[in-house]
Amino acid sequence: MLASGSPAPDLGLEDTTGQAWRLSHHRGVHNVLLYFMRSTSCPICNRHVRDLVAQQFGFDDDNIHVAIVIPEGREAGLAWKTRRGIPFPVLSAGTARPYESIGLTRKGFGSIQQSGTVLVDLDGIVRHAHGATLPLNSYDKKGLAAAIDFMLGRSTR
Repeated sequence: MLASGSPAPDLGLEDTTGQAWRLSHHRGVHNVLLYFMRSTSCPICNRHVRDLVAQQFGFDDDNIHVAIVIPEGREAGLAWKTRRGIPFPVLSAGTARPYESIGLTRKGFGSIQQSGTVLVDLDGIVRHAHGATLPLNSYDKKGLAAAIDFMLGRSTR
C-alpha cells in the first residue's frame, strides 16, 4: 500500500464516457480522494460510497475532487452511476492496473483485490492511504477526516 508522504503514481483511468482521466491533471488544481471499490455489487462498498456522497459539499468546500474507481468496465460503471445517482466521476481501469499500482492486491493462493481510499494533495503527495481485504475495513472515515484536517492545516498530529 502507498505510504503517506510518498508521491502518488500517475494513474491513468477512463471515465464512464470513455474520456481519459489522469491523476496528474489534478496537480495544482485540487486535492483528490479516490475510493477503490471491490465491485459495484458489493453492498458494503456501496454503503461507503453513500457516505462519500453525503459529504459531497464538505469535500467541495475543501477543494477535494472525489472519484470512485471500479474494477468493472465503463459501461457497467455508467449503469451503476446512473442507477445510484453518483455525483462523482466513476473511473475504470481500461488496460491499466490501478489497484496493483497503489498496493490494493494481496497475494496468496492467487490474487485478492482489495478496496480502499487514497487522498492526494495539490502537489501529488499521498496524505492518506488505507486499504483492506474485507470491504468493511476499507474505509477509515475517522482517519480520512484527520488526514484532511492535517492536509488543510486545521489540526496538528
